Amino acid sequence: MTLQVDHDLGTPAPAHEAPAVTVHIDGVPVTVAEGTSVMRAAALAGIDIPRLCATDSLAAFGSCRLCLVEVEGGRGTPASCTTPCVDEMKVSTRTEKIDKLRQGVMELYLSDHPTDCQTCAPTGGCHLQDLAAEVGLREMRYGYDGHHHLGSLVDSSNPYFTFDPSACIACSRCVRACGEIQGTFALTIEGRGFESKVSASAGESFLESECVSCGACVAACPTSALQEKLVTDLGMPTRTVKTTCAYCGVGCSFNAELKGEELVRMVPDKFGGANEGHACVKGRFAFGYTHHPDRITTPMIREKITDEWQVVDWETAISYVARRMQEIQASYGPAAIGGITSSRTTNEEVYAVQKMVRAAFGNNNVDTCARVCHSPTGYGLKQTFGESAGTQDFKSVAEADVIVVIGANPTDGHPVFASRLKRRLREGARLIVVDPRRIDLVRSPHVEATHHLALAPGTNVAIVNALAHVIVTERLVDREFVDARCEEFDTWAEFIARPENSPEVAAEVTGVPAEDIRAAARLYAEAPNGAIYYGLGVTEHSQGSTMVMGMANLAMATGNIGREGVGVNPLRGQNNVQGSCDMGSFPHELPGYRHVSDDVVRGTFEELWSKKLSSIPGLRIPNMFDSALDGSFRGLYVQGEDIAQSDPNTSHVYASLKALDLLVVQDLFVNETAQLAHVFLPGTSFLEKDGTFTNAERRINRVRPIMDPVSGKHEWQIACDIATAMGYPMAYDDASQIMDEIAALTPTFTGVSFARLDAAGSVQWPCNDDFPDGSPVMHVKEFTRGKGRFQVTAFVPTLERTSRRFPLILTTGRILSQYNVGAQTRRTPNVVWHAEDILEIHESDAEVRGIRDGDEVTITSRTGETILRAVISDRMPAGVVYTTFHYPLSGANVVTTENSDWATNCPEYKVTAVQVTVGTHPEAALTQLAGSVPAGAPQRSSGG
Repeated sequence: MTLQVDHDLGTPAPAHEAPAVTVHIDGVPVTVAEGTSVMRAAALAGIDIPRLCATDSLAAFGSCRLCLVEVEGGRGTPASCTTPCVDEMKVSTRTEKIDKLRQGVMELYLSDHPTDCQTCAPTGGCHLQDLAAEVGLREMRYGYDGHHHLGSLVDSSNPYFTFDPSACIACSRCVRACGEIQGTFALTIEGRGFESKVSASAGESFLESECVSCGACVAACPTSALQEKLVTDLGMPTRTVKTTCAYCGVGCSFNAELKGEELVRMVPDKFGGANEGHACVKGRFAFGYTHHPDRITTPMIREKITDEWQVVDWETAISYVARRMQEIQASYGPAAIGGITSSRTTNEEVYAVQKMVRAAFGNNNVDTCARVCHSPTGYGLKQTFGESAGTQDFKSVAEADVIVVIGANPTDGHPVFASRLKRRLREGARLIVVDPRRIDLVRSPHVEATHHLALAPGTNVAIVNALAHVIVTERLVDREFVDARCEEFDTWAEFIARPENSPEVAAEVTGVPAEDIRAAARLYAEAPNGAIYYGLGVTEHSQGSTMVMGMANLAMATGNIGREGVGVNPLRGQNNVQGSCDMGSFPHELPGYRHVSDDVVRGTFEELWSKKLSSIPGLRIPNMFDSALDGSFRGLYVQGEDIAQSDPNTSHVYASLKALDLLVVQDLFVNETAQLAHVFLPGTSFLEKDGTFTNAERRINRVRPIMDPVSGKHEWQIACDIATAMGYPMAYDDASQIMDEIAALTPTFTGVSFARLDAAGSVQWPCNDDFPDGSPVMHVKEFTRGKGRFQVTAFVPTLERTSRRFPLILTTGRILSQYNVGAQTRRTPNVVWHAEDILEIHESDAEVRGIRDGDEVTITSRTGETILRAVISDRMPAGVVYTTFHYPLSGANVVTTENSDWATNCPEYKVTAVQVTVGTHPEAALTQLAGSVPAGAPQRSSGG
């Protein structure tokens, strides 16, 4: 489509419902809610009042003095942005008096603004000059002889945008966007009068400041003072393609703006259901990896991993994969091969791969990376609520009174949602953080948690049981809700009231004072609306599934389910984790979370697919690894996952992959897993995909291509071609046909189609006859399973314990600028913020080991050793160290163990007993190198 420019109404709509009033603006009647600004009412009537400081994404400010109007019977010329509408008000927006006032104001602005800037003409980035023409300013009486800012130095430190103070008019839009939208408060107006200027933090450069590069300031700027570098280099875009971000599970909607075939910028969609016009540094700016020189665009094969890659055409690659898979099955049986789907590909691509495995491979050996992140979410919520998904939409947090964040770091992992959450906290909501580490939400500008329960890693279930103990024993249970909508409460209540679940006992286990646990429990239970948001710090434990059920118990016991502002909400890590699970990527479930042993369900698939399907659950990823080592599993197809870097106990993973007769990797880059592959099939970036992603709030968003696949094939076509070559005909004309098939087979998707999504923007499943408009909030009148079921959640300590040899606990997480295993973000300028994984260590732990800030240290566990650079940090409690896993050279998973969740085999990444010693041990250096580039494999630039 042509370039889309959203119509800015000047000010936001009133926050609350109000009676309608009719106002007359330049003689045009318009009916709006009482309290609507005159500026917004005028815009709704098709009359745009000149403005510089006003935008409908920010609260009215009234500083630029361009939006003056006259009101019949009123005094003076009030600012239309701050003047509310009342019934029968009569407003004039263009009179001789107003025109002269606006011209005078504009004259003053231009007297200290470049009128021949080199950026404005080609980029169209200066609204100021457009308004100069609009208000009829033909000449300026003031020269440049007096004081001005025209010689100010441009700040180009940020890799994505520049700040030119000479073009700044100090309107405060960037400052307000940083505070109101992003919630970082990194910008301010420094000085008074002529000395007023925008300042990043304490007069630092943008790069060195607290700015998180979300781009909200750039979008808000009405001049070219803040400008994307690509816009300056390439010029203004000319067309727009609506699509969806391919990073975290927030699922932000974007307008990809292009000039010709070149992507100029990603503009967050003002009407995006998940983000409503906001973005983070990754989604808005870090798309350059899609054209990185490391990218592989042609198929490659080799007989042995020590051989050089041979570039082949698609026909050769497809026939080779099909023949080798069939040979393995002929020698070792039908179950000797399988596949792993990707949470970064579309629903349609995931669906095609699991269909290929079930119909062409003839087994259920299909799993997904959700196994190693949120599989306990699926299990725990299914057991309690009956549905393997979160309960709310992101907007719901605006109605929460008490927010509990458990094992999640939203400001780094889910920053756009974090901005919503911080906005609600600034409005007065209370916050409880349950995390060993002092994350930013514990205390940051204008946000402070009421309680930080800094528990010992591995003791989540003890904490949640103690919270529940207080609620039950102090009679804070919502009995009306429980009696009407739940079952098994009495059994659970008897268990939870036992002394071993008391805060006093939990304090000995968790390290959290009993009085803090009691205060947090009361705060949550007594809140009108209490909401729980959680992340991998909940699921990646040996009791991950137990903890999910424990949180569900809390929500049911307090009646915090089934309306806005409450719920149990997983913050999914990748863009399509929810979708990959929905599409049947688990070995025991068909699409829609229906068990493969259900004859009726399986029969519907067999009828449509014209293929008899196995009723026996297949292998999980850990089972695949173990079976590869014992020789019974020999061929693996990996779609877009770097399991050699992301899965725990790296040495075990490497040994398993090396034991395979055939490893096929489909990806953008030769990652760590592809170093061990026999076939490499090039994948597509999100800019080439046509399909859908499903985010953490069950929102199904369209992903639209800005260009054809550079490899020549869509990823779903690859799966179809392999299946067909193996004797099972499988073909679609386009991705929309795949979604139509998904809708035909999956009850929660019955009402979903590309046409429906194109018309509505997005929908949240279930979307069917019962919920024709989708389901922003689930379990409103009843739970999916009928009645919510309380589950007994006994605390079982992890087997991973500290000892004299391994006295510290290592836990892992993410950082804002990087994403997952870093294959994408490491190939963008985001590396300027995080060039390596580091180890955070408490001062006391560092001191007894002779470790200084910045030292290289060796981290040793019972499974391996690796090397990191130490940073002394008071975020960590003594006895706990922390690192990220974005760089393959760091080898964080070299030291993590094979311990996993009892129900789902989700690895226990968050609890690893380690020792940290200063210096680089030769064994660790060898292990680290081996973890980055396997022996005999070709090395590639940039890693990963």
